[in-house]
Amino acid sequence: MAGMRNGTLTGTVANARIARAAGTVMAAFVVSNLVGLAAKTMTARVFGTGLESNAFFAANRFSEILFNLVAGGALGSAFIPVFSGLLAVNQREKAWKMASAIANLVTLVLLLTSILALVFAPQIVQTILAPGFSAQETLLTARLLRIQVLSSVVFGLSGLVMGILNSHQHFLLPAIGPAFYQLGWILGILLLAPDMGIDGLAWGVVLGSVLHLLVKLPVLIRLPGKSYWLSLGLRMPEVREVARLMAPRLLGVAVIQLNFLLNTFLASYQPEGSITALSLAFPLMIMPEAAIAQSIAIAALPTFAAQVARGQIAEMRSSLAGTLRVALILSVPAAVGLILLREPLVALLYQGREFSAQSTQLVAWALMWYAVGLVGHCMVEITSRAFYALHDTRTPVLVGVATMTLNLGLSFLFSYLFGRAGWMPHGGLALANSTATALESVVLLLLMRRRLRGLHGGRILVSLVRSGAAAAGMGVVIWLLQSSVDIAPAVLKLALTTAAGMAVYGVLLILQRAEELTRITAMFRERFMTPK
Repeated sequence: MAGMRNGTLTGTVANARIARAAGTVMAAFVVSNLVGLAAKTMTARVFGTGLESNAFFAANRFSEILFNLVAGGALGSAFIPVFSGLLAVNQREKAWKMASAIANLVTLVLLLTSILALVFAPQIVQTILAPGFSAQETLLTARLLRIQVLSSVVFGLSGLVMGILNSHQHFLLPAIGPAFYQLGWILGILLLAPDMGIDGLAWGVVLGSVLHLLVKLPVLIRLPGKSYWLSLGLRMPEVREVARLMAPRLLGVAVIQLNFLLNTFLASYQPEGSITALSLAFPLMIMPEAAIAQSIAIAALPTFAAQVARGQIAEMRSSLAGTLRVALILSVPAAVGLILLREPLVALLYQGREFSAQSTQLVAWALMWYAVGLVGHCMVEITSRAFYALHDTRTPVLVGVATMTLNLGLSFLFSYLFGRAGWMPHGGLALANSTATALESVVLLLLMRRRLRGLHGGRILVSLVRSGAAAAGMGVVIWLLQSSVDIAPAVLKLALTTAAGMAVYGVLLILQRAEELTRITAMFRERFMTPK
């Protein structure tokens, strides 16, 4: 076959595979993020940044922590390399035995932890989540936690199914799953909240988790050689390998979730609306991160894992470097755009009904400091996946633990300094996250360069300089248009300003003859124009 050498995946074929898969995932993530944005907009306008929304987002934080600890990124990053490796050497039956065992273990653990959370919900809120809440807020948060924690069990299975489908090079439905989750959120607001209030939104979260799983089943049931065993597989070497890979990654996830928990903990003592502001601002930063880095990383991990399984380290080095350069070209302007357009963006999306101009200021302030860390988040996402493909979860976890431990200290320091300066203190929590993530990305890249004996660092640096120069020109144009041009309605001004900034950025990259543009074009050409 063209592009293959003795059954191995060449760099050209691997890059084409990643490009097509990344284009698929990126398109699906854009759709999912748009639906998610609609859900967050409706939530903000219906519930504002008051007591109910604070309680809801605090309770939602706990269910997300539970899912991420047991069946989120830790499991996926450990499961996919092992499962893909078995498929690559045609051990399909063993792969499905291992997948069945992992599914049974995940379900059992999440059921037990959910039952404990149902019983001890008030204590969890009072001692862990939000000790700064009043008695009324605590009771409401505990009630919402008991509802939402049910979603973690369903998400656990859904996350594993996503890993199975990604390992089979199926990316569209797993990537579109978050859109169905957000659809449940929207249905909760439209159909349940009018009669049930904020409880209706919590039940919408549960409905969304079910839809998140159901959307993947049509592809799952058509996979070749699929089978299920009612076993925990504790004696299977592959299950133990997943556990071995997952253990250090789990520690890293725990530290990350501890930081999110600390943000909720500290924000519960800050002015009302701080928890909601952080909860609404972070997704706005994550939207471009998901469309850029998560889509590319999810698409690249199975290819990286297959290259490692075949001993193609040179090809992996080339694929990883190219992937990082594309992520830089896309993430740098996204960060600059979010910083400069934060207030009109937040006002356009959220302001109205219960969401006031003061609420806009709260969210925009947090968004600015979160956006500072966008590029770092993208680099961490991709580089970490490369380590996982090498069956090394220990290195990114140790780096993550160190930097996120630093984040804990920075959260106290920056929120204190912001308060002393007369600034809204929740912005310090966002800046702490961005600072720690930037440091994490630098350390991971240096370690990966040593691991692969090179990472085309000069070319990556050139990409950073190119994107920085073009983004500077873009930023000047955006600032001038925002400050000197008066266009109504606001949505038209925001759209024209964004379009002008993007056009300037693109032209400046063309003038610099940025070869990354070819790779970006290939993502969409491979996905939408190349015959399947």
